[in-house]
Amino acid sequence: MSAPAAAVRELRKSYGRVEAVCGLSFEIAPAECFGLLGPNGAGKTTTVEILEGLLRPGSGEVEVLGRRWGSDDHEIRQRIGVCLQQTVLSEKLEVGETVALFRSLYRDGRPPEEVIEEVGLAEKRRARVGALSGGQKQRLAVACALVGDPELLFLDEPTTGLDPQSRRQVWDIVGALKSRGRTVVLTTHYMDEAEKLCDRVAVVDHGRTIAEGTPRELIRRLGGDHVLEVTLEDGASPPRPEAFADLPSVRSARSEASHLVLTVGEPHLAIPALLERLRQGGVSPASLGTRHASLEDVFVSLTGRHLRDG
Repeated sequence: MSAPAAAVRELRKSYGRVEAVCGLSFEIAPAECFGLLGPNGAGKTTTVEILEGLLRPGSGEVEVLGRRWGSDDHEIRQRIGVCLQQTVLSEKLEVGETVALFRSLYRDGRPPEEVIEEVGLAEKRRARVGALSGGQKQRLAVACALVGDPELLFLDEPTTGLDPQSRRQVWDIVGALKSRGRTVVLTTHYMDEAEKLCDRVAVVDHGRTIAEGTPRELIRRLGGDHVLEVTLEDGASPPRPEAFADLPSVRSARSEASHLVLTVGEPHLAIPALLERLRQGGVSPASLGTRHASLEDVFVSLTGRHLRDG
């Protein structure tokens, strides 16, 4: 088996008395897109910044492309690309000048014009950075991370604030990198993004890994591929979820505000029994919907809260 593109073992990092990362361990295989998922404050960005060499770990081992920060810093920086949550660039430089400047920092790399075209900024090549929209600035930050032709690319919340078309462009860029055998580490709040792009994900909460695997594997662990959501009439008290756990094909049940949420294996068996149980309890549903289970459901099942609850 080939060596991992990156690995952390028993990683810990504290800020005063607050332990942001608490013994985190995982490995990232070459040519895969690995996602770190979790709410704000879960330790994702701290972990990524340690991997990027921006922070020193409190303890534990960190390897990036078979090398270690502290002894191989220059070599690692020549082989990675980094797109931070917030990138501050000189607003008086032009787009083309900015990407060319970043290209000059690497011994090898790609033509700046090619990368600018790839991120959809060809028409803005002569525009000053200060004149760009927020989404255009984010795509420029991605271009700066790509121009060194990195073996390992770190994308920390890369599509936050982007319009749908720009998000898709970033998705296409990640897909193109994977097809060229490059490795991507992605943090995101968007579950559709993680399911679309990531080969494997680690769900992080309170600085610890609470689940790891492919998106399909994690969803399968819920015990059902479908979710039923029942919205109750205004003012109706949500029934106890335990009262529905014994229904045919139901794997788990929970309540959220005025919603009843059931994870089921076969909706055609669960729905008639659910409606009958509600009728017996004198509860009238305002709506009933079914959808495929998602990574968001995995996170709620594991933590009892939604990814964006923070």
